Amino acid sequence: QVKLQESGPGLVKPSQTLSLTCTVSGASIAWNDYSWSWLRQPPGKGLEWIGSIGYSGSTYYSPPLKSRTSIARDTSKKQFTLQVSSVTPEYTAVYYCARGTVYDYWGQGTQVTVSS
Repeated sequence: QVKLQESGPGLVKPSQTLSLTCTVSGASIAWNDYSWSWLRQPPGKGLEWIGSIGYSGSTYYSPPLKSRTSIARDTSKKQFTLQVSSVTPEYTAVYYCARGTVYDYWGQGTQVTVSS
């Protein structure tokens, strides 16, 4: 069974960089066969796609977030990462990692609060 687990700091100060890691385990299908995505849900709002990294390593970002977002992967560790620079309190949300573009597997989510 495929499992995803997010990890990273739960508190980030404004203007700093938010960094999260998603570790994938239990995959019975080659890691490289899928794209991998990050999403977030701010308090009281709906789920928002942040970006994805494709099986070839190509990256795709939500246009409003593109300028400050970076997604990368380490296939040897079965991990992919999210970095968002110069965050503001509006980036407070539960952040999720998920497989593919239909999100058939999800992590449990991790709360990130941006506050001084």
